[in-house]
Amino acid sequence: MDIERVLIEPVVTEKTNGMREEKNIKYVFRVLPSANKLQVMDAVRKIFDVKPVSCNIAWVKSKTKTTRTKSGNREGQKAAWKKAVVTLSPGEKINIFEGV
Repeated sequence: MDIERVLIEPVVTEKTNGMREEKNIKYVFRVLPSANKLQVMDAVRKIFDVKPVSCNIAWVKSKTKTTRTKSGNREGQKAAWKKAVVTLSPGEKINIFEGV
């Protein structure tokens, strides 16, 4: 698997912003469904030049989406996706998130 393709995009929400400001700095990424912890940690190490301590991976379940139209309500599903929470060693940061 290509290391550059493991990380799809960072997840930036109020909760993830708070996780970056804690004592243990954590970053959340959307990753490939076939990626495992070792591949995610290796990708973060090589792309951002930091030393990750640990990685937790979880599936985000799909949600139902309802759209109102003239002919009635239509229901569909948002796709499920896989996320990784990467903890960095103390004192390290990823500069892309910090605006530097």
